[in-house]
Amino acid sequence: MKVKEIPKSERPREKLITKEAKELSTSELLAILISSGTKEKSVIELSFELLNKVGKISNLEYVTLEELKKIKGIGEAKAANILAAIELGKRIFLYKEDKIKLDTPEKIFLYSRYLFHGKKQEHFYCFYVDAKKNLIHSKLLFKGTMNRSSVHPREILKEAYKMSASAIICVHNHPSGNVLPSQKDIEFTKDLVEIGRFQGIPVLDHLIVSEHKYYSFGKNNSKEN
Repeated sequence: MKVKEIPKSERPREKLITKEAKELSTSELLAILISSGTKEKSVIELSFELLNKVGKISNLEYVTLEELKKIKGIGEAKAANILAAIELGKRIFLYKEDKIKLDTPEKIFLYSRYLFHGKKQEHFYCFYVDAKKNLIHSKLLFKGTMNRSSVHPREILKEAYKMSASAIICVHNHPSGNVLPSQKDIEFTKDLVEIGRFQGIPVLDHLIVSEHKYYSFGKNNSKEN
């Protein structure tokens, strides 16, 4: 059905204006972002095709520009609109609090898990916190395979000095889903904790995460001691 054949009050954009956005279906919200259809397909049909392609709404989080452009009728501009809306939604979710307190491994995991969704390589982030463990700044320091040459404590501490941070929390992912630390992870964390202690900027924790679980060096070390 063409949009012009839909009663005006029931068209996606008009519904959004006259009602609350939450009353619109996912396909209607996508239709607003896509904006227009083609000679062959209406914007409504394009939005349904996109939803069928990704399978379920949560998979929109992982969709890429190239995947969107493969749908006939969605060019670069429309794809960019969709990706921008997805990223904005992520950021609203991520930064919904004025102060983000990272004082437990569980909070660190819940805060950071979005950063690693769909990542096929290891990514290493540092979270810089104040004396009350409120987040000041987060920084991606590398992606690839973690070793001592790719992640140097000097780079981690340099950012801490720049941010006037009181402490550091490190998080990296294991795309395999196995969050148990490797020997390299153990050695790296031990060295980093010692250097941080020496420099007066403690490393509070280092988490290894997958999509649904995590390993906390801080938590496991406290159990052993």
